[in-house]
Amino acid sequence: MIKAKGVAEVTDADFETEVLAAELPVLVEFTADWCGPCRQLAPVLSAVAEEEAGRLKVVQIDADTNPATVTKYGILSMPTLMVFRAGEPVRSMVGARPKRRLLEELADV
Repeated sequence: MIKAKGVAEVTDADFETEVLAAELPVLVEFTADWCGPCRQLAPVLSAVAEEEAGRLKVVQIDADTNPATVTKYGILSMPTLMVFRAGEPVRSMVGARPKRRLLEELADV
């Protein structure tokens, strides 16, 4: 998995604790080693995690090694970004995007 700096990695085992039970809204990137756009998104996620710390939690989950979560949320493309609030998915975005656009899309979260 392409690890974004400052972004925690979650798994099927701790998804409920780290994402669904989190106090803050959580931006989850469903990623995979073979995914080119995921590599492009890694520095963007790192920057967003740093800038939005305290307002938004940012995590990654490897789609290849965590099939239960991927199946549960119907993830078909990488990267897929999902925002969870109070244990529920409230927004889904597919594909890499520049930081400015991602921040705009997250402004109302």
